[in-house]
Amino acid sequence: MNKDYFFCGVGGSGMMPLAMIVQAQGGRISGSDRALDQGRTPEKFDWLRAHGVALHPQDGSGVVSADQVVVATGAVEDTVPDIGAARRVGAVIKTRPQLLSELFNAAPTSIGVAGTSGKSTITGMIAWILDQAGRAPTVVNGAVMKNFATPDQPFASALVGGPDLFVAEVDESDGSIARYDPTVAVVSNISLDHKSMEELRELFGGFVGRAATAVLNLDNPETAALAQTLAPGKAITFALGEEEADLSAHDLQPLPTGMTFELRVRGEAARSVTLTVPGAHNVANALAALGAVRALGVGLDQAVAALETFSGIRRRLEVVGTQGGVTVIDDFAHNPDKIAATLKTLHAFDGRLLILFQPHGFGPLKLMQQEFIEGFAGLMRHDDVLLMPEPVYYGGTTDRSVGSEDIAAGVRAAGRRAQALATRADCGDRIVDMARPGDRVVVMGARDDSLSTFAAELLARI
Repeated sequence: MNKDYFFCGVGGSGMMPLAMIVQAQGGRISGSDRALDQGRTPEKFDWLRAHGVALHPQDGSGVVSADQVVVATGAVEDTVPDIGAARRVGAVIKTRPQLLSELFNAAPTSIGVAGTSGKSTITGMIAWILDQAGRAPTVVNGAVMKNFATPDQPFASALVGGPDLFVAEVDESDGSIARYDPTVAVVSNISLDHKSMEELRELFGGFVGRAATAVLNLDNPETAALAQTLAPGKAITFALGEEEADLSAHDLQPLPTGMTFELRVRGEAARSVTLTVPGAHNVANALAALGAVRALGVGLDQAVAALETFSGIRRRLEVVGTQGGVTVIDDFAHNPDKIAATLKTLHAFDGRLLILFQPHGFGPLKLMQQEFIEGFAGLMRHDDVLLMPEPVYYGGTTDRSVGSEDIAAGVRAAGRRAQALATRADCGDRIVDMARPGDRVVVMGARDDSLSTFAAELLARI
């Protein structure tokens, strides 16, 4: 790894942890980021500079040598100045999935965590269990793992461990899941998100087929069907309340800040487990993590003890604070499954929800228009309010024929309160005007680090 690496988009949630792993393995890191040029999240870039990362404008000026390896997101477009510069000087260009999969596949033992929802949390749970078990994993996650965050490592989406065990969240949305050859393949669930169901079945089937052990969710019809295709002994299954699963959770009880449940594992005595992260979806995530570490021989008691001290993932139902009786929550939910999990978890307790949902792109809105409408309309209560700004848009040729008003109109037609406003600031003003004691304000969305800042500013204004 003793090379010069230039990361195009180095501050991104997927790029930053990968850059830190490459640096820890001896690579020299530099990079650019559109957010840096626009003055967004300056604290993140200050931290990168302080940790030896040379930062450049995203204008191609940082790519000057054929000896550099230029790392781009999945889309390698010549219109990006850094990519154009790399072509001109003859630098090697790799996509993020290409580089990550090379590091992942080089490890003797690896755990790949895939699925439409829950990947970051499951990856974080596995990382914490393995760390506490003394296994020294190297981990690349797509979000900050609170257990590993310290004043010096506030952006702990990567964990630098030993070379023998690599854990990574892997992505199906761009098809790059096909690059990974895991020892243990975890699939939390499969549902419509970025690709057609036919494409998803092929991608996930190949991923599971290449693994020595697959950890699969029997509660999801698609992953349950996948389990049926595997040879006996290859799958470790999990489910909520399903006795046929290898690991199952029963008697789920919500707590204000977590969940309790009875864990049953085939061949072992039942035991009570208390999580400090809320929601039935996090119980399922915990079962997936237990299945993954079980495949590597970590004892159940040791794994459960670690899980009970797992403090969560940043922007996953993260309570920003409470002011004047109003609680503000920052959440990554951005597809119908994740939104459903968040709303179900919050509705376990009383209080109106004021929901700000910033879509993460026009493409997903068009692909899942009906699913978004049905999800909100079906899970919002009569007094809940949905407010939507227009989707995140960073330019390009995206089809913008379906916007936020199309979703809001569908939710209103189903008898729930929803509005689309021109900007996020307008939505924030409306929330501040409406908020009253007992409300919970939920800021939802992905692909925009400034949402967390927005949530904190809302809290200060209420």
